[in-house]
Formats: sequence, structure tokens, C-alpha cells
Amino acid sequence: MHTMTGNDAAGGGLRERKKRATRAALAEAAVRLAAEHGADQVTVEAISAAAGVSVRTFFNYFDSRDDAFVVVDADASGRVRRAFLAAPPGLPPLEALREALAAELREAERQHELWSLHARVLRSAPHLLVRNLGAQMADESGLAEAIARRIRAGDDQDAAGAPPEDDADRAAPELYPRLLAAVAGTAVRVSVQHWCERPDEVSFAGVFREVFDLLAAGLPAPAR
Repeated sequence: MHTMTGNDAAGGGLRERKKRATRAALAEAAVRLAAEHGADQVTVEAISAAAGVSVRTFFNYFDSRDDAFVVVDADASGRVRRAFLAAPPGLPPLEALREALAAELREAERQHELWSLHARVLRSAPHLLVRNLGAQMADESGLAEAIARRIRAGDDQDAAGAPPEDDADRAAPELYPRLLAAVAGTAVRVSVQHWCERPDEVSFAGVFREVFDLLAAGLPAPAR
């Protein structure tokens, strides 16, 4: 979910934005080349050339060729966590998470073609699919920590102004944060898959809202 919005405090200034843009360009080039030729046929040299950078630059961002295929936007999970923690303190966790994800996923809707190609690349290469799953699990763990942190902050403290996370903040989350993070990940996956199969019939925003409405209602059985 590649987007260059946000302020310098969250984005780290112009230099950091340029670095994110370079990484995003490399990831997009890798996905497009893999979709056309097959991941195993794509070289680091080809990816670097397509992105307009050197091979040395490629290895400033990725440890290996396969890493470039796995995640389209590595910064997305961090933006979701920051938006979630910055949500109004009185907002229930499920609603705060829905709003944070919705803001991020609007970019995915604009980049429908790229995300569809990425899904195709992962489906065609099981080893990449496994690595993508590992990345998703890491994101889920980080989100669970953010949920636990917001809950600890309580309604009377602005979570956006809470101090940076330290070792104490990273204590193992309780059951609720783990479950909510896992449910949110599944909600995103199901929403994207459902929308990709029907892009001309439904809007992504509509699908996403319906998924979270169903979760908030306790997943009632659909009316016959």
C-alpha cells in the first residue's frame, strides 16, 4: 500500500521519503517483471535497471532478490500502527483499527493493477507465498503490540502523545490484542480478495465497510 503522504515527523523528512520512494520503485519493478517472466527468471540486474538504480543500490534495500517480491510496501504496517495509536482516545479499538486500515487501503484501491499482479506472483511461486505469510505474521505481531499499548494508555490519555515504545511496552500482548490483530489481518485479506474478484461490481471501500460492520455485529448469519 504505497503512499507518500504524511508529515515529516512521521516520514523522517525528505531524505527518508526519497528512500521509501526508491524502495517502492524497486518492489514495483520486481513484481511487474515477475508477473511477466516468472519470478525465477528475474535477476537483480533487471530489477535495478527497471527501477533506474544500480545493483549496489538494490542491496541497500533488500538482502536478496526474493525479498523484493514479497511485500509491495514495507512501510504500510508502520503507518497503520501510527494512525491507530493517533485515533481519538475514546474510540473503541475495533473502530480505531477500521479507520486506520481504511485510510491505508484507499491507496491499494488506486493501485489495483499492481496489487493484482503481486497476488499472481505469490500464487505462482509457493516459496514466495510462504515468505509473504511470514511477513504478514510479523506485521500482525507488531499490530497486536500497538493494540495492547493503546489499551494500556486508557481513555484518559492521548495515545498519539505516548512515549516511544521501549522494552516494557513490548511485553507479550494479552489475548484480546492478539485476536483483534489477527481478525484485522483476515478482514483485509478477505476484503481484498472479494473485491479483486468483482472490481466492476463493488467498490473496495464498500466491501471493507461491510466486513467490519459484520465483525462489529458479531458475525450474524445472513438473512435468507
